[in-house]
Amino acid sequence: MGEIAGRTESLTARGLATRERIVEVAADLIFLEGVAAVSMLDVRRAAKVSGSQLSHYFGEKQSLIRAVIAHQAEAVVAAHQMPELGQLDSFAALELWADLNIQRLQEHNCQGGCSFGALAGELAECDETLRTDLAAGFDRWEALFRNGLRLMRDRGELRRDADPERLGYTLMAALQGGMLLGQTARDAAPLQAALDSALDYVRSYSTAESG
Repeated sequence: MGEIAGRTESLTARGLATRERIVEVAADLIFLEGVAAVSMLDVRRAAKVSGSQLSHYFGEKQSLIRAVIAHQAEAVVAAHQMPELGQLDSFAALELWADLNIQRLQEHNCQGGCSFGALAGELAECDETLRTDLAAGFDRWEALFRNGLRLMRDRGELRRDADPERLGYTLMAALQGGMLLGQTARDAAPLQAALDSALDYVRSYSTAESG
């Protein structure tokens, strides 16, 4: 994803704005219709740019998809930087994170699921470059939990045998699996059950719980 970012350095402010508009439009279309169903022509029409403009910023569909992956990964990180969530380094913050995800799914009538997870589901087995970009995006996301849990362990709120990486994977897997089940069932109950169980697992390492 760094390679994509590097290509934007020579663009003017207007060029950067045009490129960002194309990426945002493509991200929205792909979220609604899926990668395979969205063509470069669809993106050009929706973004209201010419064919030469689209080709200037994205010579092929893969380069556009890589930009969409980077865009969605950045959006995920930004969504976790609410003041109320802090560094995801407390049980209260983790509970709020879970509640917010359940609330978002309910507000969207349990449709759409996780935008980044949906990309991974479509693309992880299609192209090694895209798979690598997706893995890097997930790692950035998971790092938020690893770092927060590590702080909790360092402060003595989690036992020394708590593994921040393992616990982070547990939270992420619960979110992704619960989102998919909730989207399929059109019911937030699977997501709530998955996140409740994952949080219970994290709490099992609490020094307060162990007395």
